[in-house]
Amino acid sequence: MAISGINNFSSSPYLTRASGGYADKPILNPGESEEKKAGRKSSPAECETCKNRKYQDGSDEMVSFKTAQHIDPNAAPSAVRAHEGEHVSNAYKDAAMNNGKVLQASVTIKTSICPECGRSYVSGGETNTQIKYYNEENPYQKDLKAQDGIKYRGMNLSLVA
Repeated sequence: MAISGINNFSSSPYLTRASGGYADKPILNPGESEEKKAGRKSSPAECETCKNRKYQDGSDEMVSFKTAQHIDPNAAPSAVRAHEGEHVSNAYKDAAMNNGKVLQASVTIKTSICPECGRSYVSGGETNTQIKYYNEENPYQKDLKAQDGIKYRGMNLSLVA
């Protein structure tokens, strides 16, 4: 499922605000704070970096975000979470198809601070899975089963009176 860029821009993506009778810097991110923090290049409303931020998947699986796509900063947390969920789903499918069992699956959502405006944003995610595959033809696996059979034989005794 590919997620296309979700923009909440009005009909004109380059709105301006009037101050003192002339047009000031363009508003690239409507609805964001116009307050410029100390040591920052711009306010979140004027941030070119946030406007052009794109997300892309770097794995070799067939999932969304294989090509770089823009996502609205407000929609990024849920979009990245859904994308990482695709990786978890793929791990369960792979385990089911190849006689395996998912032992562990975890998703980490990463955040960063925009260097231009100082706004916190979701910068990506990471999925870690651990799958155990069973190979019944492996001689070591056969020996392990035989040893387990010897070890557990006679451990439980059921006496019926």
